[in-house]
Amino acid sequence: MMTFSSPSIPDGQPAGAASSQALRLMALDAQAALLPYALAFFAVGLMLFAWTSSFAANAPLMIVSLAIFAINWGGFYALATTARRKPELQTNAPARTRIHILGGLLWAVAIAQISAFALGAGPARESILILACAGAMATFFFLSPVLITLLIVAPLACAGPLICLYLFPDTQQTAIFTAGALALGMALSLLVNRILERQFALTVERDRLTSAFEEAAHVAERLAKSKSALIATLSHEIRNGLAGVTHVLAAAAGVSARSTPSREQLRAALEASRDLAEVLDATLDTETAQAGQLSVAIEPFDPARLVRDLAYLAQPLAAAKGLELTVFVDPGLAGGAVMADPSRTRQVVSNMIGNALKYTARGRVELRVRREGENLARFEIADTGPGLTPDEIEMAFEPFARIERTSAGSAGAGLGLSLARSLAGLMGGEVGVVSAAGAGSCFWLDLTYDPAVEASHEPSDDDQPSTALFVLSVVENRLAAANLRATLEGLGHQVIQAQSPERATELLKIGKIDVIVASSPVIIASLRAAGAGEPILALTDGAPESAAACLAAGCAAVLRPPLSATAMARALASLDFRKPKAANAA
Repeated sequence: MMTFSSPSIPDGQPAGAASSQALRLMALDAQAALLPYALAFFAVGLMLFAWTSSFAANAPLMIVSLAIFAINWGGFYALATTARRKPELQTNAPARTRIHILGGLLWAVAIAQISAFALGAGPARESILILACAGAMATFFFLSPVLITLLIVAPLACAGPLICLYLFPDTQQTAIFTAGALALGMALSLLVNRILERQFALTVERDRLTSAFEEAAHVAERLAKSKSALIATLSHEIRNGLAGVTHVLAAAAGVSARSTPSREQLRAALEASRDLAEVLDATLDTETAQAGQLSVAIEPFDPARLVRDLAYLAQPLAAAKGLELTVFVDPGLAGGAVMADPSRTRQVVSNMIGNALKYTARGRVELRVRREGENLARFEIADTGPGLTPDEIEMAFEPFARIERTSAGSAGAGLGLSLARSLAGLMGGEVGVVSAAGAGSCFWLDLTYDPAVEASHEPSDDDQPSTALFVLSVVENRLAAANLRATLEGLGHQVIQAQSPERATELLKIGKIDVIVASSPVIIASLRAAGAGEPILALTDGAPESAAACLAAGCAAVLRPPLSATAMARALASLDFRKPKAANAA
């Protein structure tokens, strides 16, 4: 009994072409698998042929023709078996088809020469020609899996004995009956071919569905592990972060034994809240990336300015740990620009700087940006930290994976580097590391660099408006509204708060408002419908859907929590106060 399995198909082929190729290869395999059965069939047939030939007038010639037929059959068997087993031919359907046609033609030639020798067989002529027709009909069965071989070889195999039967008046009636039998055999062979093709198609579909099921099961298993790791990581990090903040708040509220929290407690609570915010941001971005919803906006920017800004922001942490923080900018970068998303590039490089400062106990951290070939810029963050082994390097880029040797006692979800790799890939870049245990690490980010493009102006932290602005806050969450007010007043601006869009519309009519900060797309749409022409900043919950909805409603820029003075100053500096600015993500 024959069983069918879909053969492997080379990658890179279209689905339709791959399916057609699989069907042809299965048909060729089935035809090759029938050849051993042909050996038994012809073993019986040759004995009958040898006995009939013994009555022929040219018996020695018939024995020679018998040997020729056996040799030709052996040649077909060898060719088909070799084509099936050779690695370079296993998936080459056209080449194997040509080999099978050639082998089938050997059969047809062997039957034709038997028919030719039968012309001189005397009284045994008709019997031998009928046997030759039977041999031709047998080839129908063994050729039926591959339609092209059946259509080419079968008529040629029948031609020799039929022509010889028609040559003599006394065998013409036999020729007519034999032709009818051969036609019936051909029709049945075509029917078998259609049945086999259907069977092969079902097998290919079954294997495709099995493969799709296995792939879906693998994805589901990976997602389940990812979700479990996410829950475990978040529960641990959130519990630790909130415990520190809760302890300080309890002390400030007089709940604990100590009525006033110490400076050290406040500093620890601030660090815990920052770590918690980083974990939540990285988790949200990672989940968005895995869902395929993370997007980037490619535009030219100055890599030197980005590196210097990040070094300036990281300098206090480096000084607190007693680390030397240096910056090197390749002069060859002057005059051109990096083509990537500046905010996402800042996120990736900032994460690498943060890791270097977090895990380096003593020594230095160096930020470098330089040309790497003609069209690449490389950001490098080198440190004198503990370094990584090759196995640890591979683990470091896996989601939720943390290196116990280096990260014990430090906060984090283990998502920074895996997210950095995803963001770099979206921007057409690459992230990597060169490291050795005990010798430090050098993490790098490669992005496209165009020396002929001028970098666009990216607002810096000092680009905030020189005069105080009147900001209307329409933020529903009280804590978020209080944080927003503190941030804006810390930047020297004046804040007016409204609890509803209706109240905000009234305040817009009463006094001068420069900027509006709103917390939902509904509020933004309501203000625009009421005729508000002032620039609107959206303070969202961080979800991509919320940001997209706010931009669609008419805001000029989107701010994600946790809100910082730097992000607010940069967003205000990007606004055009003459008219509503086109939407951009801040």
